[in-house]
Amino acid sequence: MKLNRRISTCLWFITAAAGLLLTIFVSISYGAKELTLQTVWSAVIQYDPALTSHQIVHELRLPRVLGAAVTGMAFAVAGAIMQGVTRNPLADSGILGVNAGSAFAVALCFAFMPGMGYSELILFSFIGAALTTLFIVLLGSVAKGGLTSIRLTIAGAVIAAILHSLSTGVAIYFELSQDLAFWYAGGVAGVTWEHLRVLTPIVLIVIVCSIIMGRPITLMAMGDETAVNLGIHTNRIRIFGLIAAVTLAGSSVAVAGSIGFVGLVVPHIARRLLGVDYRVLIPFSALLGAILLVWADFASRMVNPPQEFAIGAMVAMVGVPFFLYLARQEGREL
Repeated sequence: MKLNRRISTCLWFITAAAGLLLTIFVSISYGAKELTLQTVWSAVIQYDPALTSHQIVHELRLPRVLGAAVTGMAFAVAGAIMQGVTRNPLADSGILGVNAGSAFAVALCFAFMPGMGYSELILFSFIGAALTTLFIVLLGSVAKGGLTSIRLTIAGAVIAAILHSLSTGVAIYFELSQDLAFWYAGGVAGVTWEHLRVLTPIVLIVIVCSIIMGRPITLMAMGDETAVNLGIHTNRIRIFGLIAAVTLAGSSVAVAGSIGFVGLVVPHIARRLLGVDYRVLIPFSALLGAILLVWADFASRMVNPPQEFAIGAMVAMVGVPFFLYLARQEGREL
């Protein structure tokens, strides 16, 4: 039985990895400019900067698609970690207000420190996400009975609404509406190789660290009492887990804007397919998150070319009904 489970898990990973590679190739092959598959393959394998078609693939489509894949991984893993360490099935960096905190920090950077480099922008985005997370946890904990899943979700929604309003006010006052529209809607059209050189190592390192924490998070998802009895320092793992989730969400918002629901939907799908072991769930969620966001970006480009639909709205079309379904199930349990 255990061997069959391992074989099934390996098959799902192989399928997801192959699906991601196929998704990436399809996404870079189609766009406003029609290119043959042979041209696309040649541009990826043997890039010639003298050819316009190769420049389109290498400088525009490829970093955009890879940016969608990396940020999809980050948002999905951030959601999986949050759901595990908080035992909240509705947890997601967008729903809990973490993305809003990052976006507000980005708005302040645009207003008071224009021309800031991308590395510094990631740092401030992380700080905004961290402070927001801390405030939301404190706000949800002050009520009688302590922090619960519903209180955490409500506190996150309230803080997210406030921060979005403040970001809008900053944008209007400093005439940044055009610049910040991208961050509100979410998108990867502006991703460059420079962005990827900074973002990719951060995301991969944090994901690897999260996989190392997989066993403690799995035990915590079953209950703090069970985890403590098995020798897990729950508070330490919870803090490290939230730091990992905030780092992933904050750095991704600095690149792709505030994209919600990826971290909500993907971990639940991964859990249905592979179970609750976070040593498996985290890397599998990363693959599924990458596939979801690459397809969402592809759909946003192909709905009405050459115009583009907001990638955040594409994901929300799937995420909102899923969130309402989960909220209804959570309400029944309460």
